[in-house]
Amino acid sequence: METVLTEENHMDVLISGAGIAGPALAYWLGRSGHRPTIVETAPGLRTGGQAVDFRGPLHMGVLTRMGVLDALRAVQTRGTAMRFVDEHGAKLMEWPAGLAGGDLEVLRGDLSRILSEAGNGHTTYLFGDRITALDETAGGVDVTFASGLRRRFDLVVGADGVHSGVRRLAFGPEEQFVKHLGYYVATWPVPNEWELTRDSVLHNSPGRMISVGGDHRDPSRAGVFAAFASPALRYDRRDPGAVKAILRDRFAGMGWLAPRLLAELDHVDDVYFDQICRVDTPDWTRGRIALVGDAACGATIGGQGNGTAIVSAYVLAGELAAAGSDHRIAFPRYVDRIARFARGTQKGGDTTGRFLAPKTDRGIRARNWFNNQNWFLTMTFKIAADRSTNLRLPDYPF
Repeated sequence: METVLTEENHMDVLISGAGIAGPALAYWLGRSGHRPTIVETAPGLRTGGQAVDFRGPLHMGVLTRMGVLDALRAVQTRGTAMRFVDEHGAKLMEWPAGLAGGDLEVLRGDLSRILSEAGNGHTTYLFGDRITALDETAGGVDVTFASGLRRRFDLVVGADGVHSGVRRLAFGPEEQFVKHLGYYVATWPVPNEWELTRDSVLHNSPGRMISVGGDHRDPSRAGVFAAFASPALRYDRRDPGAVKAILRDRFAGMGWLAPRLLAELDHVDDVYFDQICRVDTPDWTRGRIALVGDAACGATIGGQGNGTAIVSAYVLAGELAAAGSDHRIAFPRYVDRIARFARGTQKGGDTTGRFLAPKTDRGIRARNWFNNQNWFLTMTFKIAADRSTNLRLPDYPF
């Protein structure tokens, strides 16, 4: 595949979102000589988040091509064991650390930082701002920001997650594309009173799961991860008080460590809280605007979203390079090459809620029994591995 890129083809590209897909895309665009700018609503790179994993030669191959694999291995968690227990702490089932963590597991904050560092020198960041209007013309996209800044870009890419603002502005309201899958999840930090290291301990009651796991960087800290079954809720996502009230209500009366973990909500400023959902966007591109990662085809948890994000970013930038920066050629090729693969990996998120918090006692017992069988675990992770490798990538002319 030959490139027809010249200096005249180099573009100003605005990317919304500094999580995973955004910095990965900026890296490859910079390799092609383009000038990427990333706008991010947060005041800086987000340092928190759960552990995320990569599986199979496809994910690992793209990380290798980016030159970040050694840096990621230096901060890898080496997996996190998941031990489900009864109300007295007795083990009911366990996923060992090596099995749960795939080929490489790192903390999301470390992943975002390393990907961003890889693109240093050719990426401009606009932190604490967001896009409020997009006006496409024959010569580019006129962008208005919440800060009042106005600029024209050649292309705009939404890499801003399942609640993408770019998708809302360019493609339509969120309810057209985001399907609630019947569960909510939450995380918040707590002191590590249980001497947890590379493990997490989880407890269920019907339709509810609450867990606590050690912080891989700070042995004095731990993190809570909770899930519960529920129809879609109406609440203000930006109101921590409303989120905390929902959690206290939904986990009221639950035994084990739940009262202690919920009490810590009084001492945290922010709580991650979101529905388990799936993003089904029929069109990933429109004119000079494109979607990548979870904004195009995401799942809140369990859909290999981080691996798909770095693969999708590589393909989008690669097709632009191969087409000499002509988005009219590159965008359809990008969708044709990646969409079927991404929708296949996304399917893993459809069952995550039912795995974490079965709705009946019988369902909890059945999950525990099956996951205590070696043949079942082997089959489960083979399916996940097959989904993450079902794509062949070209060597693009970066």
